[in-house]
Amino acid sequence: MSSSRKLQVVSPVPADIDIANSVEPFHIAEIAKDLNLSPLHYDLYGKYKAKVLLSAFDELQGQEDGYYVVVGGITPTPLGEGKSTTTVGLCQALGAYLDKKVVTCLRQPSQGPTFGIKGGAAGGGYSQVIPMDEFNLHLTGDIHAITASNNLLAAAIDTRIFHESSQSDKALFNRLCPVNKEGKRSFSDIMFRRLTKLGISKTSPEELTPEEIKKFARLDIDPASITWRRVMDVNDRFLRKITIGQGPEEKGMTRETGFDISVASEIMAVLALTTSLGDMRERLGKMVIGNSKAGDPITADDLGVGGALTVLMKDAIHPTLMQTLEGTPVLVHAGPFANIAHGNSSIVADKIALKLVGPGGFVVTEAGFGSDIGTEKFMNIKCRYSGLTPQCAIVVATVRALKMHGGGPDVVAGRPLDRAYVSENVSLVEAGCVNLAKHISNTKAYGVNVVVAVNMFSTDTEAELNAVRKFSMDAGAFDAVICSHHAHGGKGAVDLGIAVEKACQNITEPLRFLYPLNIGIKDKIEAIAKSYGASGVEYSDQAEKQIEMYTQQGFSNLPICMSKTQYSFSHDASKKGAPTGFVLPIRDVRGSIGAGFIYPLVGTMSTMPGLPTRPCFYEIDIDTVTGKVRGLS
Repeated sequence: MSSSRKLQVVSPVPADIDIANSVEPFHIAEIAKDLNLSPLHYDLYGKYKAKVLLSAFDELQGQEDGYYVVVGGITPTPLGEGKSTTTVGLCQALGAYLDKKVVTCLRQPSQGPTFGIKGGAAGGGYSQVIPMDEFNLHLTGDIHAITASNNLLAAAIDTRIFHESSQSDKALFNRLCPVNKEGKRSFSDIMFRRLTKLGISKTSPEELTPEEIKKFARLDIDPASITWRRVMDVNDRFLRKITIGQGPEEKGMTRETGFDISVASEIMAVLALTTSLGDMRERLGKMVIGNSKAGDPITADDLGVGGALTVLMKDAIHPTLMQTLEGTPVLVHAGPFANIAHGNSSIVADKIALKLVGPGGFVVTEAGFGSDIGTEKFMNIKCRYSGLTPQCAIVVATVRALKMHGGGPDVVAGRPLDRAYVSENVSLVEAGCVNLAKHISNTKAYGVNVVVAVNMFSTDTEAELNAVRKFSMDAGAFDAVICSHHAHGGKGAVDLGIAVEKACQNITEPLRFLYPLNIGIKDKIEAIAKSYGASGVEYSDQAEKQIEMYTQQGFSNLPICMSKTQYSFSHDASKKGAPTGFVLPIRDVRGSIGAGFIYPLVGTMSTMPGLPTRPCFYEIDIDTVTGKVRGLS
């Protein structure tokens, strides 16, 4: 690609932010030009970011798609195994060294972990998205738009309960449909959605009977059923459980609720799974916030707010164009949780990218957590809604993680690694390869070619790396490649790029889903549990009740988004390797109906992280002379 550059790497590898600040990015218009993207189809956000408009896809609809590659990984340590870094390094190799048209599609990171315990998510070493500070902070405001729209809906819920509690049916109806200047009442456009849902075909408020007025005006929300919570993009443990309505004007209408982090909002999952502005409008309107006291689902459109939510999200639907250190293009869009949501970047970004690269080009996207979670949801949820078919799936592995799965000591973030992880132990690596083998076989079952990318660390030995490569091939991988992209940029992933191209060219099978949609919720849950190695599933009384409710409400045909620990195939994070014979416990079952999935909870999942004793923000500051950010990791 003409805007690509070769990096001058140094050893040892400097800090990520120092590498990022050492490279002057190309103007984003140059990156767009390389993609043959007309200025009519993007809006500049400064020099180094642009919003790619959905009109770009409309103009390219006749163009053939490029190859579609998803990056997953083995079950990780708490330190992560470098999926983002591998995704970026592969694309730098394809674009800067192998002269292929390529687009990297990544999730937008939350600011919570950036200032908390994990740090940023722009990749690392010499395989990064730049400008790194802009990528990890506000970007183009999409998460802020999600926060605003989520909290508008939250305000609408409590306000509606408040007003319904103090007004008669007639008074409520008269305020919802006020008299205009001509002395007549009328329905707003959004109200016809509720009327249709209720089976009322009348078009004038004056035509409604008293019974119809009550059905239309009184949502009668059951406060105990409300699942919608407020959000903010900061790690704040003290907002996990709060009481609202304590002001004197709220007349004692208190309610216990809490905050989630913004990326856990269903609106984020909607953004990631939407296929057009019209589709997003429908999904936002269908989001269920709770039930009426009669047990009927109450939606954002019932509250009259679906259109306003879409207005707040109208710019967020467009992906953000950025670049890697080596000048290859990146589309950053959406960042849903990988447990309570599906952990993948957006469908619209992938669709636009596949048209922009065209035949022979590559779109590489990352799926959150290990492939038992991220790749599974990519296939069974994202690909169902997008209609897209990947040709190749990468499984990222590290010697470090395989040693842990082979029985090595616990790996704990913030603590020095045990000696077992920095000295040669081939037998420990081989014992841990059962985890890798399970990820390979699970991923192959979808009909894609699997390439193992062994993300090499400086302490890995040749014997250990060769053991991983041999085991991968014996387990059925299309290829297994040792990569050094963290230390060498795209040059360190050239062999991976060649292997991925061959894997894409040699695909022979159609995409196969793990389960059909027309079976029951329990059948789908059990199909996924079986893929983990479970011998059965155990449901709590609450889970049984929720499954029955969602089935009665007509939502049993949705795909399943399993919410479980990323640190084991099982529900128990301490069970490493490839456990079998366990019974998977389902504690609760919830729905993201607008986004389009049911999510069973396996154990307890925190949707609002806390800050550690020494958060990342201790290192973050600004150079007041140059304006450069320091200390981001």
